[in-house]
Amino acid sequence: MIRLLALFCLLLPGFFGQALAFGHDIDLVKVDKSARKMYLIAGTKVIKRYDIALGANPKGHKLREGDKRTPEGRYTLDFINESSGFYRSIRINYPNAFDIARAARLGIDPGGQIMIHGQKNGEGPHPSIKRGKDWTDGCIAIDNQEMDEFLRLVKVGTPIDIEW
Repeated sequence: MIRLLALFCLLLPGFFGQALAFGHDIDLVKVDKSARKMYLIAGTKVIKRYDIALGANPKGHKLREGDKRTPEGRYTLDFINESSGFYRSIRINYPNAFDIARAARLGIDPGGQIMIHGQKNGEGPHPSIKRGKDWTDGCIAIDNQEMDEFLRLVKVGTPIDIEW
């Protein structure tokens, strides 16, 4: 019994530390478009890393509807969509005020509904078979199991930094 209690005391801090690290304490989601990586960060520690797919034209900041680019800059994850056409998804609050103002100056539609999402729902081949590694229309894609994990770890309101 004493050995069991001693073992429990030794493992308890690690268990709670891991639970905290994999709880809902993610402070930032960071996306490196050029490396096709997404990182979940708590404090200064990377908690999780994902390989990602992007829009079919990934380099550069999203300017308009249909350009197949993923926006760059600081945004917020603002809404979970459980009825997504791409398994599950969480929305990036693009366009922000700066994006809207820029689009108005240029006389273009900035687009919207940029998500982090899982794989496409439904029958037929996966879009990456036709489009290659970057197959979204400007979103960030991970596989379905990763999307479930992501939504367990990241809360609505978490900031996301996206850069090339």
